[in-house]
Amino acid sequence: MKFEKKRASTKQEIPTASMPDIIFMLLLFFMVTTTLREVEVLVNYTLPEAKAIEKIENKRLISYIWVGQDQRIQINDSLVKLEEIQSIMYTKRQALPNVIVSLRIDKNTDMGYVTDIQQELRKAYCLRINYSANIKI
Repeated sequence: MKFEKKRASTKQEIPTASMPDIIFMLLLFFMVTTTLREVEVLVNYTLPEAKAIEKIENKRLISYIWVGQDQRIQINDSLVKLEEIQSIMYTKRQALPNVIVSLRIDKNTDMGYVTDIQQELRKAYCLRINYSANIKI
């Protein structure tokens, strides 16, 4: 006697009717949760560590200045010289009067160089300055 396995007569396909809905929901999720990086950092830096850090909520007012290990300075997307900081930041301050300058300085940078940057910011009347740091664990 020969046994045969009975197979179902229905087609075994994956239902794809809801696929456009799922794709649309995933697309909407990624559009809402994604933040775009505004500036590509061109200098190498390691932030110093601090025990007490205060987070600034309104980041629209912040303008970043990066200072790398080799004392290269970056504002926005370009590398600048120390003497150019005053004119660039003065222009930014004219466009945004309450601008906060956040200095992201490498932890091994000479403090005299940082003082020179502060003097250039003072000449540009950018008096709201903070220093970025990592939290010390």
